[in-house]
Amino acid sequence: MALKVFDLQCEHSHIFEGWFGSHEDYDAQTARGLVTCPVCGSATITKRLSAPRLNVSHLHAPAAQAPAVPAGASDAEKMAAVQALVMKQVRALLRNTENVGPRFAEEARRIHDGDADERPIRGTATVEERQALAEDGIDVMAVPDFLDDERLQ
Repeated sequence: MALKVFDLQCEHSHIFEGWFGSHEDYDAQTARGLVTCPVCGSATITKRLSAPRLNVSHLHAPAAQAPAVPAGASDAEKMAAVQALVMKQVRALLRNTENVGPRFAEEARRIHDGDADERPIRGTATVEERQALAEDGIDVMAVPDFLDDERLQ
């Protein structure tokens, strides 16, 4: 299935991509308030001018770590490059963690207490479980689903 990839921007100047089945699909989702900024959650979104995208990644060498920003790029373009790099690095960090699923709170407590090996983990926890961990001095951070490659469909 071919997808339309749009460069989008929220009212707070956060730039991100949206993938849709068609222009009409984008319009319908936007009208229903389903298109929101992944950074701040704003539903006030505009489409930005974007170049067509061709899937030719197999023709190129692996990308460099630093974002390629052309000389004379606007502040918005520089910000988009930085945001893209941060998203890439966060996803790489998450890929290097063990997914313990719904046992997250229990496993985080075991690691903190020295009953399990120290290692980076991720999983799911209720708000109450996260609050209880914080009260016990166990630092955890909620991560949005879109950053976890295993949750992307």
